[in-house]
Amino acid sequence: MDDAPAQPIRVVFALLDHSLVLDWAGPAEALRIANQLLRSRGEPERFAIEFCSPSPRTVSSVGVQLSGLAPLPTRWSGPAWVVLVGLPGRTIPVDGDATRQLIHWLRGLRFETGRLELLSICAGALLAAHAGALSGRRATTHHHHLQELREADARCDVVANRVFVLDPPIYSSAGVTTGIDLVLHRIGEVCGAALAAQVAQTMVVAQRRGPHDPELSPFLAYRNHLHAALHRVQDAVSEKPDHDWSVPRMAEVAHTSPRHLTRLFVEHAGVAPLAYLRRLRLASAQLALQAGASVTRAAEVSGFGSDTQLRRAWRQFGLDGSPSAPSAARG
Repeated sequence: MDDAPAQPIRVVFALLDHSLVLDWAGPAEALRIANQLLRSRGEPERFAIEFCSPSPRTVSSVGVQLSGLAPLPTRWSGPAWVVLVGLPGRTIPVDGDATRQLIHWLRGLRFETGRLELLSICAGALLAAHAGALSGRRATTHHHHLQELREADARCDVVANRVFVLDPPIYSSAGVTTGIDLVLHRIGEVCGAALAAQVAQTMVVAQRRGPHDPELSPFLAYRNHLHAALHRVQDAVSEKPDHDWSVPRMAEVAHTSPRHLTRLFVEHAGVAPLAYLRRLRLASAQLALQAGASVTRAAEVSGFGSDTQLRRAWRQFGLDGSPSAPSAARG
């Protein structure tokens, strides 16, 4: 049997002017920490990180100048990942010279599982789509760019509200910090779940999210509005979901009547106040279960009156399995 160490995976971050720093710095740090942990165990590094660009100099999204960038690679040997990252703005322009060069370069690549694979972070999926790399594939991107991705390639199966989507050799993540989730997942595939968990712990990532988790936390959903009184109620309920909430008590926080508060929720948040409360309580219960709490304790700390109420809400909102099932505590 051949005991030779596996060839390192070449990880090429392709950067344009104004590339979002967290899109590439977070994943790159995860890979660096993985290498560091491997070295501490006396094992060889598994990731060789490179930064390339159509230009040897770029400016990042926060104004930091980057220099000494390698040209876009034309030769490949051994396993490699190409990482595309997002750019600021409500839409992603593709008519600049450097962007056209990057898209032309992408069109010349042949992605194959285990050999040359593509990881897109945030709006990096738009660059992949314009290069034709997502045709016939499932992919996601930041929620602000979902429709733009559909228009960029009608043959791409755009998946909304997911942290990341796996369709080897194409891997895509929703936005910004979800790139860290995606790379942690890939580290787990290459180096094992235990090492990926160590990387997450070193980075103080509170919770590793998986491909079935929603992009938007229930604690952040239903808040795309500007109504101050409604935000005040949502803040109060989010901080203490186990409180003995009712619509009249929520209305007291908003300084309005229960009937008017219900109208505000439906009009501005698109959800009834008690349904919003149940979703937050379910999210709190899931976090408690993931931390090792029993179903009884999870029900208690999240504001459900009993195990039965928690299980009923679990079924009502279509969550997989049951509160006591392993799927309730994804790592």
